[in-house]
Amino acid sequence: MKHLLVNLTLCATLLGAASVGAHSAKHAEPVKALHGGQSLAAGPYHLELVATDGELLLYLTDHSDKGIPSDGAKAKATIQHGFEKATIQVELEPSGDNQLKGSGTFTIHPDTGILVFLRLPEQQAYAARFTPLNTKSGAASRGEPPHKAKH
Repeated sequence: MKHLLVNLTLCATLLGAASVGAHSAKHAEPVKALHGGQSLAAGPYHLELVATDGELLLYLTDHSDKGIPSDGAKAKATIQHGFEKATIQVELEPSGDNQLKGSGTFTIHPDTGILVFLRLPEQQAYAARFTPLNTKSGAASRGEPPHKAKH
């Protein structure tokens, strides 16, 4: 009986790990960047961040790369260099059809990480972590279970 319980526990653990691994691998695929920035999936959106010294541009599209109006959107970016404790906050304001823009006194380095929080009117808030000079990484999240992209 003891061996049966151990085997059942082991099987349940392995099956759970396999399904989680397959799910995260699906979401690790890069998203096509249309404006030369880094693009990540965040819930029902693709967020593309174009970061240059002193300026951030965030483009909003759906998973078919159709622009999503930025009117009424609220967004904030937190910029951090490596493991430094100091951060820089940048408010992003609607600027164009599907774009938000923010500026400040900051520079982008190879170890810069930018955490963007976005909320569209009457929608949930989403977050994405960008590494502008390392376009092969980054992460996106929200408060509910991950969305299932259909690409």
